[in-house]
Amino acid sequence: MALDQSKRYADLSLNEDELIAGGNHILCAYKMKPMAGHGYLEAAAHFAAESSTGTNVEVCTTDDFTKHVDALVYHIDEATEEMRIAYPLELFDRNMIDGRMMMVSFLTLTIGNNQGMGDIEHAKMYDFHVPPRALQLFDGPATDISNLWRILGRPVKDGGYIAGTIIKPKLGLRPEPFAEAAYSFWLGGDFIKNDEPQGNQVFCPTKKVIPLVADAMKRAQDETGQAKLFSMNVTADDHYEMCARADFVLETFGSDADKVALLVDGYVGGPGMVTTIRRQYPDQYLHYHRAGHGAITSPSSKRGYTAFVLAKMARLQGASGIHVGTMGYGKMEGDAKDKIIAYMIERDSCQGPAYHQEWLGMKPTTPIISGGMNALRLVGFFENLGHANLINTAGGGSYGHVDGPAAGARSLLQAFECWKAGANPLDWAKDHKEFARAFESFPHDADAIFPSWREKLGV
Repeated sequence: MALDQSKRYADLSLNEDELIAGGNHILCAYKMKPMAGHGYLEAAAHFAAESSTGTNVEVCTTDDFTKHVDALVYHIDEATEEMRIAYPLELFDRNMIDGRMMMVSFLTLTIGNNQGMGDIEHAKMYDFHVPPRALQLFDGPATDISNLWRILGRPVKDGGYIAGTIIKPKLGLRPEPFAEAAYSFWLGGDFIKNDEPQGNQVFCPTKKVIPLVADAMKRAQDETGQAKLFSMNVTADDHYEMCARADFVLETFGSDADKVALLVDGYVGGPGMVTTIRRQYPDQYLHYHRAGHGAITSPSSKRGYTAFVLAKMARLQGASGIHVGTMGYGKMEGDAKDKIIAYMIERDSCQGPAYHQEWLGMKPTTPIISGGMNALRLVGFFENLGHANLINTAGGGSYGHVDGPAAGARSLLQAFECWKAGANPLDWAKDHKEFARAFESFPHDADAIFPSWREKLGV
């Protein structure tokens, strides 16, 4: 049995509103269940001890100041598995060079050794609150969706839907077919991202494919008279390699370099990778891809943290945009209530699952929607979210269109216009060819979402 530390690492008399008003703590809310035979408060206190100053036995080196920086359990509810902990700001590691806070330290303390403790069956963080002083010490985004809207010639407020895609198939294309796939989409759409596994494969070397993609962008811009955007995957184990990739793509695109976003796999690569790109390339849009996050954020996992927490951390780290799932409208796990993830990262003031967060003017992080989306699914998605100020990367939804990727891109934009007009999609299809052809392109979805489409559209 672990040492009972509830007298030191728990204070249930603490008031949450007063803790927030004081501004001296980061607060974390968990769903926690102790192992059988362990009391809830004792296990919670042990968790807080392990997350801060505690040891498993009394030690002679603890002094009064050490106790001042203890993490404290301030609220529990065994029936709902609710545990909330206040972490003093002084606990967190700070940069030597500029005094800033680090996401790695936040994770080390709040999601560290406590995930493997023998008296904890599971514990999953589902929200956290950041006080004003800590907000000042995190980078936040340097650029946001308004930068992209400006490039696209849109209003910088409520500039609307950015129609994007992912080059498909995501692996296996040589440089020429890859660039041709980009050109074909850009004739109708706005934004292309490398998929997260695409990089410098031997059959498609970066130094061969990227000049071809830059040329494809120039040709598409010349042909359409519209600006285009490209998100380049610079993910690597090594920061020097990552910067070499970023430098190469920016130099290659030259006068179009402002139209290049830099994509990092922020979950598998970690906070160091995200922060390196944020600080070394502050003028570029930082595209946070969250590949692998489901290993801990999935509702089936009882440990780690939720997708909501991941997105909130991404805004603090400086992600210009992060993938937020499809909220039950695409192929990935999730449901309509996941719109709270988008609201938390894009709004200046938002109520989360546990805490209300004021962002105090920190730039927003764009919700990026991908995973099984097409024009037919978009209208309901926008209806649920309540707006369309986002990037959607529809791979199959573009390249799976019967008339090709440019028509697929136009069908996506027409779905946005349909929602914006408040029109009936089946009526809208009668006057919008690419949108109408999406019904024939994705008949399984059409049958499920619009059962009478064949009769209405005469197919």
